[in-house]
Amino acid sequence: MSQLNIVDGTMRALLERMISARQLSPLDAQTFAKQGGAATEDAALRWLATEYDVPFTALDAVEPDRQVLSLFPARVLLKEHLLPLRRTNGVIEVATSRLFATQGLDALKAMTGLSLTPVLAPTEVIEREMKKHLGVGADTIGTLNEEAGLEVVQEGIADDDLDSAAEDASIIRFVNQVLRDAIELRASDVHLEPFEDEFRIRYRIDGDLQEVPVPPSLKRFQPAIVSRVKILSHLNIAEKRVPQDGRIKIRVDTHEVDIRVSIIPMLHGEAVVMRLLRQNSKLRGMGDLGMNHRELECFRRVVQLPHGIVLVTGPTGSGKTSTLYTALNEINDHVRKIITIEDPVEYQLKGVNQIQVNEKSGLTFARGLRSILRHDPDVVLIGEIRDHETAQIAVQASLTGHLVFSTLHTNDAPGAITRLVDMGVEPYLVASSLEAVLAQRLVRVLCPHCKVVDDSPTAATYKAKLGIPLAHPIYKSVGCRECRNTGFHGRNAIFEWMDTNVEIRQLILQNTSADKLRDAALRNGMRTLAEDGWRLVRQGATTVEEVLSVTTAKEVSRTSVDEKDDGGETAAQLAVAL
Repeated sequence: MSQLNIVDGTMRALLERMISARQLSPLDAQTFAKQGGAATEDAALRWLATEYDVPFTALDAVEPDRQVLSLFPARVLLKEHLLPLRRTNGVIEVATSRLFATQGLDALKAMTGLSLTPVLAPTEVIEREMKKHLGVGADTIGTLNEEAGLEVVQEGIADDDLDSAAEDASIIRFVNQVLRDAIELRASDVHLEPFEDEFRIRYRIDGDLQEVPVPPSLKRFQPAIVSRVKILSHLNIAEKRVPQDGRIKIRVDTHEVDIRVSIIPMLHGEAVVMRLLRQNSKLRGMGDLGMNHRELECFRRVVQLPHGIVLVTGPTGSGKTSTLYTALNEINDHVRKIITIEDPVEYQLKGVNQIQVNEKSGLTFARGLRSILRHDPDVVLIGEIRDHETAQIAVQASLTGHLVFSTLHTNDAPGAITRLVDMGVEPYLVASSLEAVLAQRLVRVLCPHCKVVDDSPTAATYKAKLGIPLAHPIYKSVGCRECRNTGFHGRNAIFEWMDTNVEIRQLILQNTSADKLRDAALRNGMRTLAEDGWRLVRQGATTVEEVLSVTTAKEVSRTSVDEKDDGGETAAQLAVAL
């Protein structure tokens, strides 16, 4: 290794790793280093392919032949990092990143009697394609299939046998692989779904469910997998007739993940949904929320108020809690006492007193909130206003000199007011305590690796209807390996900010409808969710279709872009047309 001292630390670390993995020989590593190539595995493998006259592929244009793939045992392929690609002139091409680790190819030749030839490809690409074509945990399931002693993992087996099967090393490893895979793919939820002839696994990524390839024989091990999740969640594995809820806390590398588990009996077995909450997620500043200038200035003004209620509304998973914690982080200092009550605590903020709701022990939102007010807080965060009692206490807290943040499940900002009244809060109390409402949604962001300018006639129609100059580009999704062929990677929020000014307060006292409240808010400068979405379309961050998928025709029709274009159509007609 001493010969590698001539190169910088990054190159040296790469070459030492590749030598250790038998991707390069020490002599080849020295030669490659002297040529001053890029310090990447891809560059080293391309150089190696040229030196030894071996084909190289990034697997962008090559789709592994499933029929060829089925000729080889998945366990051996995964162990040796080998991916059969296709048969050419009677010889099967096998992708590998380890040219000098010949024992894998030799073993496959001995087992199958087939002629094999290596093709170099990056390790990450091979692993991704293996997961796609062989399924998550194919090596562990392959091991289970070979162990006759685990035939007991079937419907109707004894609980002690099921407990033993759930503690099997392969089942434990499989569940761990699923969780690690979901975390690496940025999934927010993991769905384990039993059907008559399959056990399906899906991840919710960027708001959309995506099916995960799994080995065909996974159905046999469904009860053991569910039992393993129950054991991790401290649930009763013998109870299969009623829903159960639990929690798992795991650490992956340096990240702590809190997992909320829900298990419900279905027709063909128990279904599991696990929500992944990343405890160590780094909170961004308010300037990084992606708000437009007006909304950001209004938000910053409101969080500095001495008292009142600020609500964030939207459906489950729309980022409401993240937005509120960003606001708390902004005002978290040594002169304010901040207390939160949540179910569950999703972020841990230094200097903030946080309470976890525990329904079983009697610590509800309402009961905890009463106790909080005796702790002399300046700012209170309520995870969600769910009922009349919580709403009433929140209003009283704001009227007695506290700044209260909370969330509601409503479709838009004006709807939050009517929702509070429906909960039984008197209109005069709402009018005197509510300072502002922020509605938000999450829209998927176009993948930077594959998005392209949309020059179609449809795009020109969008521009005309939305008031976007014809020369200004808008983009469309395509799909590539980086984004799992979805065309999107990550999400941004769109916002609708409503201040409760004098006119709004008068309308609240009159117990008026949400539509009249919306009209008044629009007259006073409120931008709807759809209009804020068009801002992201103009920036090239998302698509028109994506904005329309999370907003309603009413929101579209009431934006400032409903001015008629030359064709006399409005944005409302745009929503209908799409």
